[in-house]
Amino acid sequence: MICVESLVKRYGPVHALRGASLEVARGEWVALLGPSGCGKTTLLRSLAGFERPDAGRVEIDGRVVAGPGAWIAPEHRCVGTVFQDYALFPHLDVVGNVGFGLPRRGRGARTAELLELVGLAGLGGRYPDELSGGQRQRVALARALAPSPEVVLLDEPWNAIDPLMRAAMREEVARILREADVTALIVTHDREEAFTLADRIAVMRDGEIVQTGRAEELYFQPADRWAAEFIGAANIVSGEVAHARLALLLDRGAREVLIRPELVGLELDDEAPDEVVERTFLGHDVVYRVRLADGTTLISQRPSSERVPVGARVRLRIYDGPVPVLG
Repeated sequence: MICVESLVKRYGPVHALRGASLEVARGEWVALLGPSGCGKTTLLRSLAGFERPDAGRVEIDGRVVAGPGAWIAPEHRCVGTVFQDYALFPHLDVVGNVGFGLPRRGRGARTAELLELVGLAGLGGRYPDELSGGQRQRVALARALAPSPEVVLLDEPWNAIDPLMRAAMREEVARILREADVTALIVTHDREEAFTLADRIAVMRDGEIVQTGRAEELYFQPADRWAAEFIGAANIVSGEVAHARLALLLDRGAREVLIRPELVGLELDDEAPDEVVERTFLGHDVVYRVRLADGTTLISQRPSSERVPVGARVRLRIYDGPVPVLG
């Protein structure tokens, strides 16, 4: 449904995109995940038609919309976009915002249908400044869906939502989009959002897509050390670590392996050489920092039912699980 091929975009001396490539299947949901400034929004805006790439090609539903000798204006790409700030017209009410750009014939029926879909029936006469953040997001979503696009692009749509409401809003938006049966590309820097919503995740760094895959693939089989640490808390263990149990995990010739914190167990032992130096309570889990005899520090994430105090001597237990080689 979406094909991005070797996309390049420069702003003066700054390279926002450096040959980024991505494919999204029809009906698939893909999250663009990466730190601020990595090029996520530029890629999304290039798909929507708000940015013209300097090189490369964009294809939507088999039609080249940007590339050498080709350019299709945003309004002709059959793509709906939900922006970070929602970009609603303050002088138009909800009905006016949702129906903006629709042909006069059938506009009323289509607008009513969408307001029902997003749970705003009865609020059509209100203006954006009379709505909550969550309601404004629903208006923006309804407007994006109004022309019946096959592709919907969402640019960090939960940034302006109260953190306590964010999870509920994600579920609501996901329900609406699934019912609309669209292909979705979601820009986010929040790993939980990407893991929760997307069928696949494309990890971006410095204008390039460094890895794509399902959440579990990225978590347990990262492409490199940077991807491993960006996707989640990571213990990167080198062959120089003087610890018998960890040494057993190292393949011959491997420089580093990844051990996720939940695979590191702690067994209290007053005679053990390793010491708990920090404890962070997270509710359902507790994160421990353990200093090994050689000075190396590892992270262990355990259920809060396991209580290990700071200063305790422990032996590490490495549970069975994926331990990929990074180098």
